[in-house]
Amino acid sequence: MHDLAWIRAHPQAFDAACARRGLPPQASLILDMDRKVRHSRTGVQELQQRRNDLTRLISEAKRGSRDAADEIAEVGSIKQQIATLEAIEREDAGKLRNVLEAIPNVVDDTVPEGADEADNVEMRRWGNLPNFAFDPRDHVDLGALLGGMDFDSAARLAGARFVVLSGAMARLERALATFMLDVHTREFGYVEVSAPLLVRPETAYGTGNLPKFADDLFRTTDNRYLIPTAEMTLTNLVRESIVDEDTLPLRYTALTPCFRSEAGAAGRDTRGMLRQHQFWKVELVSVTAPEDSPEEHRRMAACAETVLQRLALPYRVVTLAAGDIGFSARLTWDLEVWLPGQKKWREISSLSNCADFQARRMAARCRTRETRKTRFVHTLNGSGVAVGRALIAILENHQHEDGSVSIPEVLRPYMGGTERLHPGGAAPVDG
Repeated sequence: MHDLAWIRAHPQAFDAACARRGLPPQASLILDMDRKVRHSRTGVQELQQRRNDLTRLISEAKRGSRDAADEIAEVGSIKQQIATLEAIEREDAGKLRNVLEAIPNVVDDTVPEGADEADNVEMRRWGNLPNFAFDPRDHVDLGALLGGMDFDSAARLAGARFVVLSGAMARLERALATFMLDVHTREFGYVEVSAPLLVRPETAYGTGNLPKFADDLFRTTDNRYLIPTAEMTLTNLVRESIVDEDTLPLRYTALTPCFRSEAGAAGRDTRGMLRQHQFWKVELVSVTAPEDSPEEHRRMAACAETVLQRLALPYRVVTLAAGDIGFSARLTWDLEVWLPGQKKWREISSLSNCADFQARRMAARCRTRETRKTRFVHTLNGSGVAVGRALIAILENHQHEDGSVSIPEVLRPYMGGTERLHPGGAAPVDG
């Protein structure tokens, strides 16, 4: 949600921010609606003051045995006028809120101009791209050779964009998730959370998923939503609360299944596990004081990068352009892993600083010990990382010509010592 006081003071800057998002000017409409709401509110306050004055005159008249019929009649009339104005104010305030909640966050000054992902700017790379002496397979072909990756059974069970993993492949998925949680909790101080997978509409609203992106969510018959990411629950842990600033930053992590309708993805990434309706992800969320969020953003990126480095997966970091950045984000860096089977960089983590945008929707504040004044917190989120895509990246980057795949060293303790997956099953530990 946006700060109306800031828009009143900086209407041209707000319109410029909207233009960067590809939106028409919004400030004039917003300020006109705001004036109507404030006009009604002022009218209500003036009528309430007049009613109070009349109540005092009526009391004085009764003490002096004076007839107060005129004042009593006016009080009755004022009551009706207040009710009418309050109804108008509620209606106008609702219309204003509908406009404001549909406008995405103002992007940071460092966000590059551009309409889509083609305009994203690469910041840095890590690792060397694998140099195969053979034509590398993609994860679907590798899964067929290794076994344990079954799209046909998944389609019979649930339809398209699902997969059934079994045997060593399922264990690799579990190993990845556990390894990521261990790194983030033991080394980086994130608190592991197990939270509901079904949430109320207010929770989805708080992170900016509702109302604009309702079609992207799965909704149950009792008006709850399956989470598309643990960001939704972890961020809302501070909903409608005031936290002491000396307890910040709060850092949470969770492993959850994520559910996405992929409403706008028809025909995109239909092969394999890249874009599914259900997948596992380790999420990172931070809640900070406003001035600390830029540094926390850098720290969060380093945490996610550490996971990729230890898995020996080459990746690059890109800053998303204004036309590609998410609705709630002010600044987003994507980690893109190299997939040899596709010969493409593909997103494996999206790390966003949302500033106070989500906090305003959630009414989440912090208070200083010295002044006891409150202000909105800043929220940040990112994948630490997407488990399914990490599995894909391991298969494709660590494959061999015979279809076998080396297990990264850090995962071997989680895999019972297995060092390589072979077609037909995992080989025993060497030696």
